[in-house]
Amino acid sequence: MKRTGSVGKKSRSSAGSKSEPKDHRAAGYVLCISNRRYPASLELLKVYRSLKDGAARRDGFVRVIDESGEDYLYPKDYFVPIDLPISARRALSRA
Repeated sequence: MKRTGSVGKKSRSSAGSKSEPKDHRAAGYVLCISNRRYPASLELLKVYRSLKDGAARRDGFVRVIDESGEDYLYPKDYFVPIDLPISARRALSRA
């Protein structure tokens, strides 16, 4: 099995730097309940798409596509996971 370039890489920090290629699959949607340290990047009470990232989750973070349109790590206690109807998920995936 050939290893990819991302094997063994770790995130350099929480928000503000990306550390892995965009091969993460969508995990679902989350509602922002705090933007204390990132008011320019996160809007309170806004729904964001989250991406699967087991390493980040184990470290207490969630990978979110933020206001910049890029995926970054944020503290997982800034969000609550939400279930959306299929029509809402389709609409958000087109946005």
